[in-house]
Amino acid sequence: MAGKRPSSKHKILAAAVDLAHDSGPGSLSLEAVAKRAGVSKGGLLYHFPSKAKLMQGLVEEYLRNFEAALEAATNPAEGKGEDLMSAYVRLSLLACDETHPPAAWIFSAMAEDPDFLYPLNEFRRKLLDRLKAHTPELANVLTIYFVIEGLHSMKLFGANLVSDDERKLIDQNLLAMAQVSNP
Repeated sequence: MAGKRPSSKHKILAAAVDLAHDSGPGSLSLEAVAKRAGVSKGGLLYHFPSKAKLMQGLVEEYLRNFEAALEAATNPAEGKGEDLMSAYVRLSLLACDETHPPAAWIFSAMAEDPDFLYPLNEFRRKLLDRLKAHTPELANVLTIYFVIEGLHSMKLFGANLVSDDERKLIDQNLLAMAQVSNP
């Protein structure tokens, strides 16, 4: 039985990610994304009427993938059964090392559509509430969460303020705090 074919929308998002890696987000065009995805520009515009909407789609896809990875990591049926806080820290630190979503797109999307941040902020709020509900050490939850948010912000603004050794120390401390926070 053949696997499910990716939707046009998924092909467009995958093409945008690939192009951003190849040439950087600043030089990305809707035409190039459509060509890479194998769809017409009209087909792309049907799903994403602007570059900002494409970026919003990329962020939403990123959030769906993060949530799916978090669910998989904490699901005992999948053989992992990692506690929520440890999985959140591990996956967040990996995400801080990735190049998605590209910062230039976030700023252009925010300028075009102020509601762009709504899904991201909604996701963050729900995740923080979930972490607080599953972890009795509120001080650890807040410290871990906001240190990770700080790492994400540093990446977004291109602020490389810590050395590799300092980053390793931060990562180790966050992982240790997550272990202590286990219920």
